[in-house]
Amino acid sequence: MRTLVKNIKSLLQTESEPRLRVCGTDMARIGHIENAYLIVEDDHFAAFGPMEELGEQTFDLEIEARGRMVLPSFCDSHTHLVYAGSREIEYIDKIRGLSYDDIAKRGGGILNSAKRVQEASEEQLYDDAMQRLEQIIRYGTGAVEIKSGYGMTPEAELKMLRVIRRLRESSPLTIRATLLGAHGIPMEYRGRQEEFVDLVIERMIPQAAAEGLADFIDVFCDAGFFTVEDTDRMLEAGAKAGLRPKIHANEMACSGGIQCAVRHHALSCDHLEYTGEEEIRCLLGSDTMPTVLPGAAFFLNMQHAPVRRMMEAGLPVAMASDYNPGSSPSGNMQLVVSFACVNYRMLPEEAINATTLNSGYAMGVSDQLGSIAVGKRANFYLTTEIPTYEYLPYAYGENKVYRAFIGGREV
Repeated sequence: MRTLVKNIKSLLQTESEPRLRVCGTDMARIGHIENAYLIVEDDHFAAFGPMEELGEQTFDLEIEARGRMVLPSFCDSHTHLVYAGSREIEYIDKIRGLSYDDIAKRGGGILNSAKRVQEASEEQLYDDAMQRLEQIIRYGTGAVEIKSGYGMTPEAELKMLRVIRRLRESSPLTIRATLLGAHGIPMEYRGRQEEFVDLVIERMIPQAAAEGLADFIDVFCDAGFFTVEDTDRMLEAGAKAGLRPKIHANEMACSGGIQCAVRHHALSCDHLEYTGEEEIRCLLGSDTMPTVLPGAAFFLNMQHAPVRRMMEAGLPVAMASDYNPGSSPSGNMQLVVSFACVNYRMLPEEAINATTLNSGYAMGVSDQLGSIAVGKRANFYLTTEIPTYEYLPYAYGENKVYRAFIGGREV
């Protein structure tokens, strides 16, 4: 199947020499071609360039894109979109002044979601999550990492991972799975946290690895959650089982989680609201992707990660949705691009790099996704008729996706 997309107003995020990630000042640049064509063969990009260089060729399908732009699909490298039920009552509690910690101490937060997941059937979790996947496709996402973490028992964590496996088998999206057994501390383990860490190491990790249910292991290494010592133990056990580390870190405080991530060669280190010069120096030269979750900071009214300082120091930055029922109930990556520009003072080009190529790196797929390059998987979308690509973050209230394609097929 050969498909031609022709008369593209602007073809964005093109690469002649594909990179795995983009760092520092390079984040302010994206490849683009005006009045362009794009050729897709089966499920991959085959060629692109200016319309004047197209020449005579035969295609099975021709798509007229006049007045519209083409971008690679978003890669959303941090979500918790397998869950049961919403948590809008806690949202009202936040409006009334209760803190994240206050709500957690009352059995809310992660514990609330865990109870619901434990009670839900696998079929219910699958059906609800599939609806969410269909929604994020319409907003331009083509790849997504999904974490467990709302199970908090071996049985419920494995149930979540099996749901993610089913989603992976039935959805056109590229999906990566993460075991987040250490997302919170169950009430029955309060005061004996090390025993819960033992449970993660002795039961959750071996069972998830034995069934091939996860690509990564993640730990919430932060104040009030898991210590650096806890995290060391779990990431080491996960790595021995073939699960590459990722970390939730420094959302609540300077927890030592960033240094822990670098020490364990974590693929990404996520949240990062509390990031200072020491943490930035630690990340420089590492292969760990700093990943910021603007939706959670917005929803919880938290301080913002020092993204501008990170980039000025030469770091790459990725951005993801953190789609979950408690702190970021949206998987709209277009909104993440707008947050990046408005709240973190990123240029549109930097925001595009952060939500495509760098977020692809943060979930281990940037060799195949995140930019338009010959040989890469053809995940892309046509915009509506917009004046410039700067309009993408500017018009934060509208869906700018006109048609979406995953693996070269319209979805």
